[in-house]
Formats: sequence, C-alpha cells, structure tokens
Amino acid sequence: MPLKIESMGIEDLEDVLEIEGLSFATPWSRNSFLYELLENERAIYLVARNEFNKVIGYIGMWVVFDEGHITNLAAHPLYRRQGVGKKLMEHLITVARENDVKNLTLEVRRSNLSAQELYQKFGFVHMGVRRKYYLDNKEDALIMWKGPI
Repeated sequence: MPLKIESMGIEDLEDVLEIEGLSFATPWSRNSFLYELLENERAIYLVARNEFNKVIGYIGMWVVFDEGHITNLAAHPLYRRQGVGKKLMEHLITVARENDVKNLTLEVRRSNLSAQELYQKFGFVHMGVRRKYYLDNKEDALIMWKGPI
C-alpha cells in the first residue's frame, strides 16, 4: 500500500482524534495534541496518509537532549497489520537521527503483544516495568529501549 509520511498539522487533528479514540482506552484530548503541535518545542509528530490523502496513522516523539521518547503510535483499525506502524517507525527513526537522537525509549502495555513484536523488530529491548502505569485498568507498562540508533 502506498503511504505518504509527513509532519502532523492542525488540519490532521480530526483524523488523528478518531484514530486515537479507536485505539486507546484513555485517548489523548484535542487539547493535548494542540499543546504538542503548537507549544511543545521538543515534540515531533508524523502522520501516514493513504492514496486518498486520508490520515490512517500517526506517531509522536519528544526529543530531550540526545534521547527520543516515543509518546504514541497508532494506525486506524482498518489499516492495522498492513505496514502503517512499520513505515511510521522507520520514518521516525530517520527523523530522530536527523535530530542527533542517540537512543529511543517508549512504554507499552504488558498485554499489547503486537506492539511489542513491532518494537522488537526495530531492535527495542525490554529494560524495565512501570507498575500500574495505565490509569484505566492499572496495567503495567513495559519500558523498552533502542540504542544507539
């Protein structure tokens, strides 16, 4: 499937919020994304567009010194398991390198095996646990690291 990866803009918020709501038990709010796009100088957000220019996935990262913290990654349910997450991650790693990021980190639900599998394919390894990290059900988060990139 042909995908176009580019920077997220305000005009992408409706599609991103739809995907966010379909993907997460505690989705980020419009205001959270607006803060990331307009005020957080450390934030980088990308979207994946299909051949009809519709946003079908997104990924975000905070760059703090030489470390990148991946904040979120989601694909629309109709496009999962079709390489959207893989393409977004590949592009984000390229952008991270361009921003002198040396290591990447993220948290993932202990139960989200498909996400863990994707991250492991990119060389992320399990480095710790944040106990009861997720507010909706008190599920643990696995801390994963990749580096150097």
